[in-house]
Amino acid sequence: MFFLHALLGAQKRGGICMARLRGNTRQNHVTLARRIVEVALERGLRNGDHLPEQVLSQACSVSRTPIRSALKILEENNIVIRQEERGFFLRVDPSEGLPGGGAALEEVEDTLAARILKDRAERRIADVQSVSALVRRYGAPRSAVLIALKILSSDGIVTQLPGRAWAFQPMLDTPNAQSEGLAFRLALEPQAILAPGFAMDGQRARLMRDQMAELGARPEGRIGQTTFHRLDCDFHTMIADSAGNRFLRGALLAHQKLRGATQTDQALPDFRMRQALEDHLGILDSLERSELDLAADQMVLHLRRAQIRRPKAANRGLPPQRSGGMT
Repeated sequence: MFFLHALLGAQKRGGICMARLRGNTRQNHVTLARRIVEVALERGLRNGDHLPEQVLSQACSVSRTPIRSALKILEENNIVIRQEERGFFLRVDPSEGLPGGGAALEEVEDTLAARILKDRAERRIADVQSVSALVRRYGAPRSAVLIALKILSSDGIVTQLPGRAWAFQPMLDTPNAQSEGLAFRLALEPQAILAPGFAMDGQRARLMRDQMAELGARPEGRIGQTTFHRLDCDFHTMIADSAGNRFLRGALLAHQKLRGATQTDQALPDFRMRQALEDHLGILDSLERSELDLAADQMVLHLRRAQIRRPKAANRGLPPQRSGGMT
């Protein structure tokens, strides 16, 4: 389906978290615009259907302000239309495709930093790169390449080496790397909860809870893989963001960005996604009651379950770089 391919193609290739590059507000709003389209597709909305801001806010786990900015981007691309004092309405029918608008939205998202990260995640470029090599590869000015590398560096994706070379951090695109990543998180995520100063944004947690509850209440086989993957990433990022210890927070946030950059389309069984959602909700329950010791224990159990199922997820005849799962 052209509509789905055009608007969500980059997301299916692992682009949904790659778009969250700091220092680019417009980029974040484009990512959110894609989420809105995803919600519309999953709920079977048609041309002329209303897109209530409050519903979208709950579905995307954000406040109304960024929702409005994302809707304006969709309006610019003729995907929605704003009616005075009534709000935004779809002006396309997903089943009939989207002439032009999808390509325009995808073009907005395709920043140089995202292109570099996508190529790295898909093993098109080597672990160590020079600025000159990237200039030649992307046909971009040297200044643009340096800005893109600084954006990726701020997210812990690349590190500048002595001289003019830049090194990418290890990607989570092989079974061994994924296993090491889980061990890393098992050591740090529970400690992030227990370290002094842990503080969770209540509104953010409530929005996420509503979205996870809605997803878990769907009939068997109706949990969207893309929505689950994104929500899983958002949950663990929220835990990292809530850490009071700056070093734990920084290490975990950088690792979550690596997870997102290597995210793939591997399908998880329905029962595994439901178990993960139940684990997330249980952890939120404990955190909201300030039972941090219990929440940390629940996180340990949650990640150990992921370790147990990892060999099964990594041996389904898929190439190593396509074997990433969610926890």
